[in-house]
Amino acid sequence: MEITLLVLSAGMGSRYGGLKQLDHVGPSGETIMDYSIYDAINAGFNKIVFVIRHSFEKEFREKFIEKLRGKAELRLAFQELDNIPDGIEYHPEREKPWGTAHAVWTARKLITGPFAMINADDFYGREAFVTMADFLKKKQTATDNQYAMCGYKLIKTLSEYGSVSRGVCSIKDSYLETVEEHTHIRISGNGDIINRQDGFEKILDSESIVSMNFWGFTPGLFRFLDEKLRKFLHHNSMELKSEMYIPFVVDELIKEKNAVVEVLDCDAQWFGITHKEDKAKAVSNLSKLIEESVYPENLWS
Repeated sequence: MEITLLVLSAGMGSRYGGLKQLDHVGPSGETIMDYSIYDAINAGFNKIVFVIRHSFEKEFREKFIEKLRGKAELRLAFQELDNIPDGIEYHPEREKPWGTAHAVWTARKLITGPFAMINADDFYGREAFVTMADFLKKKQTATDNQYAMCGYKLIKTLSEYGSVSRGVCSIKDSYLETVEEHTHIRISGNGDIINRQDGFEKILDSESIVSMNFWGFTPGLFRFLDEKLRKFLHHNSMELKSEMYIPFVVDELIKEKNAVVEVLDCDAQWFGITHKEDKAKAVSNLSKLIEESVYPENLWS
């Protein structure tokens, strides 16, 4: 059975100051993405699709493709500004692609079975990959609209060094009711967790479950995604910064009763590198896991 891991790794790292998905955090030059792929393969994923940009394809191939060859089927999709449905024009000064939903859409021709998607710069923990793989192995049809999400507590997903984006979830009986993307979450001086958006500030519950973009889907998603991306671009293609996020799509599908999303209990450690200063903590966390023999010192030796 083909089970695919879709890795969103096309970001340009504006807040980080560079290509964080290629930055070394492990003792043998590993990236955070290496650890996710290692955990995924051990959990039963047998195909990896990377969403990247043409501008760093050569460097990406040198760092990842050769060392992973033979460990899983490997494919590349390209998230470029002009890789959009036919017949849509966009603002000539636009530079950024169209968000995570667009990133997933670019891989539509490469995925034929159940798949999970992750961010390249987030460490999710091996238990999360095992839990997601077990869920996906039960998917029998490509059009199954029962999806999944690995949930994490908000308080455990923040950066000390700046704002982060998170999908804040409402859950009932282990199923997702709503997910709302918050793009400027930070810890205030008095310890409150605040989201600032459109000129307003909102205090968030630290124990809220949030999406870290670890979703489980079937290829049936692409039909809905294509329709929604076309609609989004019809209204926003002349905007310079508007983006379409996967949580938006999931939230709409739930409301339309076109999807049911199970929130998986992922008792796993999370950390990431949103900002440059986050790297030291990621290096320290991985060193501890290696000392505890969770990972070998050289993942791919």
